[in-house]
This record gives sequence, structure tokens and C-alpha cells, in this order.
Amino acid sequence: MTEEVVEMTAEQAKQQDAQREQWVREHFQKANQFLAQKGVIPTKVHNEESRYLAPYLAIWKMEAKLPKKQTFWVMTGDLPSDHVDVKVAATARDALRHFSMMWQLKAENLHNSGLTKDKTQLEFANLLVSRAESLYQLQSDDKLWG
Repeated sequence: MTEEVVEMTAEQAKQQDAQREQWVREHFQKANQFLAQKGVIPTKVHNEESRYLAPYLAIWKMEAKLPKKQTFWVMTGDLPSDHVDVKVAATARDALRHFSMMWQLKAENLHNSGLTKDKTQLEFANLLVSRAESLYQLQSDDKLWG
């Protein structure tokens, strides 16, 4: 009976790994599509510097040659997809901090502009604030970055 429990646990771990790998593949594709929609064609991903915390977020360091040679941090997950030039953040952790601050400012600008009178804009501003706070907590957690 004990062996059955161990086997089930090993099988569950295998299944969990497979689900995580599928999530990573899906979000890698999502990052590529996101950049393509911006007119940027990615040519390389820097796996060693990219990070993911499935099913919450993935942050990819991606290089593009078109329209010009440039490297980006691209974020996907349970949040709005976004990207920034790698020049604004040296590491994935720094990029999360940058996105957090940037989204707080975007939300504040939406509120100050009066656009949040529209329900959709208000919901988007609130989503940005919520996700910005979560990003800040994640980048602050040393256990995730050891």
C-alpha cells in the first residue's frame, strides 16, 4: 500500500511537470505573438535569463532583428502582456520591478485623465494596480530569486 502512494505521488509529480512545461510553451508562444503584433519579429530567447512562475507569469528575454536589432523583456501570464527594452532592466527581477512601477503610473494616468468613467477603463486601471502590486511582491521575495 505504501508503494502505491509513492507511485501515485511520483505520477502526480510527472503530470504536474508536464502541465508546467505545457504552460511554459503556451506562454512562450504568447510572448512571440505579442511581439509580432507590435511589429517585432523575435529571433532568439535567452532561456538562462528568462523566468517563469506557472501559472502566474513568465518573463522572457527575447532578441529581435526586425525591424531593428533589439532585446526585450516580454511578460505574459495571468496579467496583461507587456514588453520593455532590456536597457531599462538588467535582470528579470529588475524587469518585474519596472513593470510594477510602470503599471502603477499607467493606472494613475487613467484615473487622472477621467477615462475611468468608462467601466472598461476603470476595470483595466484596477487590474493594472492589482497586478502591479502582485509583481512588486514577487520581485521583493528573495526566496524566489536566490
